[in-house]
Amino acid sequence: MDGHSKQLLPLDTSADAERYRGRVALLPIGSFEQHGPYLPSVTDTVIACTIAGEVAAAYGVQVLPPVTVSCSHEHEAWPGTVSISAATLVAVVRDIAASVRRSGAAGLVLVNGHGGNYVLGNVVQEARGTMALFPGLHDWQAARAAAGLETSLDTDMHAGELETSVLLHAHPDMVREGYASADSVADERPHLLTLGLEAYTGSGVVGRPSLASARKGKAVLAGLVESFAAYPPLFTVPRSR
Repeated sequence: MDGHSKQLLPLDTSADAERYRGRVALLPIGSFEQHGPYLPSVTDTVIACTIAGEVAAAYGVQVLPPVTVSCSHEHEAWPGTVSISAATLVAVVRDIAASVRRSGAAGLVLVNGHGGNYVLGNVVQEARGTMALFPGLHDWQAARAAAGLETSLDTDMHAGELETSVLLHAHPDMVREGYASADSVADERPHLLTLGLEAYTGSGVVGRPSLASARKGKAVLAGLVESFAAYPPLFTVPRSR
């Protein structure tokens, strides 16, 4: 199994996991939705797993297998997209949180790679200090600035500069040809929740992937690892040397 695969799925034994007792567990949450013709439908899950892997390596915490299918209803006009309901996602996350606490974890950090998983914010609020959601909006903004991304969060909504950059750095074998000519800008999306993304893009892309680079992707990940240190003490440990 190559290095990329190791980063996507944890290979710990139960003996390995013993050293994580009393620390948080990281749960990558992605999606299985279209990402244009050049990125795989599993992109959000790959990015969530990659972020979790980088954070775990820096802080010595446990990474769980990802939740791969989530709330992607706005993408269902494209073949291959699969969704579950928000209620199902909430139930799965709560069950996992209860399970990791029973096995000795201090709490659960949801490492979310899909912007459409709005309900996760409510789950964390209701958990009252036993869960955290990462990266937050401020974390993404700081990482984007540090990496020198040229597009704004609104412009870079889907399969754009950031997502393509992270995959070019961490999993270049997953990026197909065509991203350099796939720019599609649609900053005004007032009825996205009711009409879906197809009302604003024919390709499924909203952003400027032509600006992506592996260098930017590496810097984004480094910025997110730094941001994790600012989370409440329950959810972090000193960074590994």
